[in-house]
Amino acid sequence: MKSLWSDREAEQFRGDLGLRVYTSRLLGRDKSLVLHGGGNTSVKIREKTLFGEEETILYVKGSGWDLETIEPQGFSPVLLAHVLRLAELPSLSDPEMVNQLVTHMLKAAAPAPSIETILHGLMPQKFVDHTHADAVLSVTNTRDGEKRIREIYGKRCVVIPYLIPGFDLAQFCAKEFRARGTKDTVGMVLLNHGIFSFGETARESYERMIELVTLAEEYLDSKRAWSVSTNHFTAGTADANAQATLRRRLSDTAGAPLILKTAISERTLGFAQHPEIARISQQGPATPDHVIRTKRTPMLGTDVDRYVAEYRRYFGEHAPKAKEPKTMLDPAPRVVLDPAFGLATAGRTAKDTVIVEEIYDHTIDVILRAEALGGFQALAPKDIFDVEYWDLEQAKLKKGGKPQAFSGEVALVTGAASGIGKAAVEAFLARGAAVAGLDVDPRIESLHARPDFVGLRCDVTDDKQVELAIGRAVMAFGGIDMLVLNAGIFTASRKIADLPTEEWRKAMAVNLDANLLLMRICHPFLKLAPHGGRVVVIGSKNVPAPGPGASAYSASKAALNQLARIAALEWGADGIRINTVHPNAVFDTGLWTEEVLLQRAKNYGMTVEEYKTNNVLKTQVGSRDVAELAAEMCGPLFAKTTGAQVPVDGGNERVI
Repeated sequence: MKSLWSDREAEQFRGDLGLRVYTSRLLGRDKSLVLHGGGNTSVKIREKTLFGEEETILYVKGSGWDLETIEPQGFSPVLLAHVLRLAELPSLSDPEMVNQLVTHMLKAAAPAPSIETILHGLMPQKFVDHTHADAVLSVTNTRDGEKRIREIYGKRCVVIPYLIPGFDLAQFCAKEFRARGTKDTVGMVLLNHGIFSFGETARESYERMIELVTLAEEYLDSKRAWSVSTNHFTAGTADANAQATLRRRLSDTAGAPLILKTAISERTLGFAQHPEIARISQQGPATPDHVIRTKRTPMLGTDVDRYVAEYRRYFGEHAPKAKEPKTMLDPAPRVVLDPAFGLATAGRTAKDTVIVEEIYDHTIDVILRAEALGGFQALAPKDIFDVEYWDLEQAKLKKGGKPQAFSGEVALVTGAASGIGKAAVEAFLARGAAVAGLDVDPRIESLHARPDFVGLRCDVTDDKQVELAIGRAVMAFGGIDMLVLNAGIFTASRKIADLPTEEWRKAMAVNLDANLLLMRICHPFLKLAPHGGRVVVIGSKNVPAPGPGASAYSASKAALNQLARIAALEWGADGIRINTVHPNAVFDTGLWTEEVLLQRAKNYGMTVEEYKTNNVLKTQVGSRDVAELAAEMCGPLFAKTTGAQVPVDGGNERVI
C-alpha cells in the first residue's frame, strides 16, 4: 500500500481541520481501507469561545458522512473537556452517551458525532485515524488472529479484544493504552473490527496508517495468503424471469419492494462455487460494521423460505430475554450466492445494492485470505446479533424517514434520450424509482451517471435488441414494475394520396408494433411487480381528434390506444393497470422538427407561435407536464384506475 499524500494537493487545504479533511479523503479513496461511511477520523484543535476563552475542540467525523467526500462541515465539533469527563463515569448507556455528545457540540447544525467519539477523545495524540483495512481483517478473522497480529506489530500497536463500539470499548482501550502503550506505539488494533493510527500531524497519522496496513499486507504475502482467488468455476447463466421471481419473493419477505442487482463474473461464480462455501460464507461478516448493510450471512441458493427459517431460529437463540424484547428486523437477505449466477445483492434502493455488492466483494477477499492463512473465523453469533439489533442502529432505522413513492421499484422508459421520455426518466428518479431508459440514440448510455439509472441503446423495432435490453435491465434492478411506452415517430405531413407505403409501415413499426413487442416481453415481469404492474402509454390528441396530413401517425397511435384498452381488459386479472396520456403540441420533443412544425402550422392556417398555444387555455404544454402525469398515473392516486385516457393538451375544442 502506497501513501497518496501530495504536497501540491495538501497546499489547497488550510489549517488543521483542512488537512484533517484532506487525509480523510485520502483514506476514503482506498476501498480496501474504508467502504461507504465506514471508518472515522478526528483532530483536536484549540479555539477561542464566544467569550474569548480557549477550549480544545474535538472535531470527529459525523454520522452520515463518507470519508472519501467529507467536507469540513462533516466533522462534529465536540467540547473535549466534556468528552473526557464522560469517560470518567463508571457507566453510561449508549443512548445517553449520544445525547451528551450531541448536546455538547459547538454547532447545532453539525451532524451527530461518531459513536467512537469518546475513544477518539481519550487518545492523547492530536490526529486519530480509524479504518477497517481488508488486510488487517484478513489476519484477525482467523483462529489465531491475535497471535498473528502481535507478531506483525509488536510494540507498535496495542491489541484490543472485540467489544461493541461505545462507552465500554472507549474505557477499555484507554486503560490498555495506558498500561501497554510505549514510546514506539503508533496504533491500535481492534480484533475483528479494524485498526487505529495516531500522530501529531495529519500527514503523520495518515502515513502511519499506510505503514501499519502495509505490514499486514506483507505478512499475508509472506504466507502466500495475499493474492488468492478461486481457481475453477463453471460458466454461469442467469435467467431474467428467475431473477425477477427471486426479487418478488425477497420483496414479499421484506414487506416492501427491493431492488435486486445480479453480478455475474468469474470472481463471483468462483466464490459461489467454492467447495467450502457453506462453511466460509455462513460464519458472519468480515467486520460487525458491515452487518447492518449485508445482514448476518448471505443466502445460499434461492430458497428464501429456508433462509428465513434459519434467520428466525438465529433470532430466537440470540435475542436477550428482556422486559422489552427486541422486534425482529425484516429477515430478507441482502446478499445471495448461487453457483448459477454468482452474486446478487438486494436493497431498498439501487444505491444500497451497489454498496452491498462492494462490501461483499471486499468480504470475499478477506474470507479467501483468511482461509489461506489457516481458516476464516468470524465473530461469535451473539456478538453479531448484538450489532444487528443494537439500540443505536435500530434508532437510525426508525429515523430513516418516509420512503419515496417508488422506492424499491423499477421503471422502464422507451424513447428516453430526449423530450417526454427524458423528462419521464427524471420524474421517476425523483420519486425514488430505479430507471432503465431505452433509446436508439447513443446518448442514452450517458444520460445519467448514477446507480439507479441504466441507459440502454436499443432499436425498439428489433426483437433481439429489445429482449437483450430488457434482460440487462432486469439483471441491473431485478424486474420491471412500471413501463412507459413513449418511443414514437411523427412522419412528414402528407395527404393520404401522397403517402408512400414505406412511411406508413415505418410509423406502424415504431408507434404500434414495437409497443406490442415491449408489452409482450415485459408482461411476465409486470405480473411479478410487488405493488402490481403499471403501464403508461404516451398516446396523442390525434387519437380522439385527428388532423389532416397525419394519417400514418394518427392511425398508428389510434391502434396503440386500442391495444392498450384490450391489454387493460386482459391484464387486470394479473394486477396490471394500463392507462394512457394524450398530449398535444409538446414542442420540446424530437418529434417536432422545424420542418414538421412549419407544415402543421400551415395546415391550420396559423403562424408557428399561434400553433404552439392553439388550445382552450392558450398555454404551452411541455415534456415535463406529460412526464409528471405519467409518473402520477403509476402512483397511489391512480391505484384503482385502469383503461383511462387523460388529455394533457391545454384543452382542445375538438376533443372537449
